[in-house]
Amino acid sequence: MQSFFTVRGISASSLSKLLKEQLNSLRERLFPRLWTPVSTVRTCTSLSSHPGAGPVWNLGRLNHVAIAVPDLEKARAFYKNVLGAEVGEPVPLPEHGVSVVFVNLGNTKMELLHPLGSDSPIAGFLKKNKAGGMHHVCIEVDNINVAVMDLKEKKIRILSEEAKIGAHGKPVIFLHPSDCGGVLVELEQA
Repeated sequence: MQSFFTVRGISASSLSKLLKEQLNSLRERLFPRLWTPVSTVRTCTSLSSHPGAGPVWNLGRLNHVAIAVPDLEKARAFYKNVLGAEVGEPVPLPEHGVSVVFVNLGNTKMELLHPLGSDSPIAGFLKKNKAGGMHHVCIEVDNINVAVMDLKEKKIRILSEEAKIGAHGKPVIFLHPSDCGGVLVELEQA
């Protein structure tokens, strides 16, 4: 059966196929990163020149959002009694200068941070933000050591020379907010 619609001898179905191919080709050229799997995009530059070099580290899920609070017990009571969340007990982390309380939210957590002393980074944050507020976001990574190496190569500032053990007992690093759109980003080994 012959198509009733032709353009210079090309049937509608052939024209449709040709247009789809051209559109896909244009997408791939204009937006290559959107059409490339994430795991193949993020590789260390020193390794990517080797044939067969695969993904070296990947971002995982959002682990938590950290909130600095001037009154830890008041914050615990709010999340537990007002919002009905599952709220943990305070855990002092002297090596980080904070007490932490985790609020479980099902698919992620909130981390309530309160300074242990005046030299705590959270004490400095609360001096500038009297009512408290969002301090950082924590994202899991599958290989923190390789992530550190890759980020340093990309000139992303890391706030410590090496990973430290965080509140979950796993290695963590913090990325400078100026390099992350104004957000303090914590990466945690999954």
